Amino acid sequence: MPRSDFRFACRKRVRYAEIDAQAVLFNSRYLEYFDIGLTEYWRAAGMYEKTSMSGGAEFHVARALVEFRAPILLDEEVDICVRCARIGNSSMTFLFELHGTSGEDLRATGEEVQVHVAEVRGAPAPVPGWIVDLFEAYEGQTLKQPR
Repeated sequence: MPRSDFRFACRKRVRYAEIDAQAVLFNSRYLEYFDIGLTEYWRAAGMYEKTSMSGGAEFHVARALVEFRAPILLDEEVDICVRCARIGNSSMTFLFELHGTSGEDLRATGEEVQVHVAEVRGAPAPVPGWIVDLFEAYEGQTLKQPR
């Protein structure tokens, strides 16, 4: 998928604490970078202040996938691209790409499925309509999938 399919990106520099012995981004950090990107994406879409930390909506990660393409090195800057790809009855699917800063330099892709729950230890609950509206307005397209 071309980078142009992502309307949101934020930049992150690789720090020494994030690398392995070969000075390459350590594998577990990819999910951490996705989380950084998702937090900033939610902030840009107007969702961040409406999450559980402020007494609002609660989501749990149900599935996370990382596909490595090329190494990310110490002190390199990468763009973390994020988009909401789909909203189901109780879940939302987010897609990620990590790019070097030289354009279409794809380093990794990812996918995360988050499930809306009624409370922190609660069972899955339908994604509220206002959340669907918020992300559809931000992405400029229909994301809600019929049952």
